[in-house]
Amino acid sequence: MQRTKVNFIVDAVAFVALVLLTATGVLIRYVLPAGSGRFSALWGMDRHGWGQLHYWFSVVLMAAFGFHLFLHWRWVVNVVKGRPRAGSGPRLALAVVGVTALVGLAAAPFFGRVEQTGEPPRRMRVTAPGETPVPPIDGTMTLKQVEQLTGVPAAVILRELGLPPQLPGDARLGRLSKDHGFELHEVREIVRRRLEER
Repeated sequence: MQRTKVNFIVDAVAFVALVLLTATGVLIRYVLPAGSGRFSALWGMDRHGWGQLHYWFSVVLMAAFGFHLFLHWRWVVNVVKGRPRAGSGPRLALAVVGVTALVGLAAAPFFGRVEQTGEPPRRMRVTAPGETPVPPIDGTMTLKQVEQLTGVPAAVILRELGLPPQLPGDARLGRLSKDHGFELHEVREIVRRRLEER
């Protein structure tokens, strides 16, 4: 196969992967936001399914980009080295330092320590002995959905959170928590107390 055709195929694959990577990233960020995995699906896939596609598109893009660099390696080396003359050594050293810094920056998170900064999702927590289990409640749910799921009236939840009773029942808990300064675990505790009183 001619080198020109190979270049075209590699670049076309990279372009398609980039477009699909961008599309799935926007979809995950705005159409199926965090926490929607159990409640929302698009074309039969939830947020996690689209996340898997997003990951594989990134793998294809990186593979195509790596192959593209391989095909043009001589050109890259010539550009970095330049014509042998005074001052070409520092340019080469700068390129090596830049690539090393980029690789280090990309690898750094893998060596970091993961810290627990909040309450884990309900499905990851173990209910203590004697503790009343609470159905999963997250920020994508509305007050009406919490009421339907648990039987605890939305008005009771609003009152115990100290919020105005006229807040809309179809507002998502995530948005309400940002607007009114409460945490989702407070909602879960209110629901737990009410269920224990029954």
